[in-house]
Amino acid sequence: MKFIEMTGKQLTDVINDGELHVTDLAGAGVDEDSIVRVNEHGDIEVRRPAKWDVIGGLLGSFEDRITKKTGYNWA
Repeated sequence: MKFIEMTGKQLTDVINDGELHVTDLAGAGVDEDSIVRVNEHGDIEVRRPAKWDVIGGLLGSFEDRITKKTGYNWA
């Protein structure tokens, strides 16, 4: 599966209403410096010391939002 990695700060700038919110991110242990990734289905995962945890998902046309904000393509 392909992903785009970003920081928690970039993720907060990508999230729209109706999706995972900043308060939800904090509750999931995500801060501005956290490493997160989003797959092509919109699933959001946060990097933990020994694994990745799924913490939510994005809806709609998130692909354009992510590539514009991060400057990355799916890898």
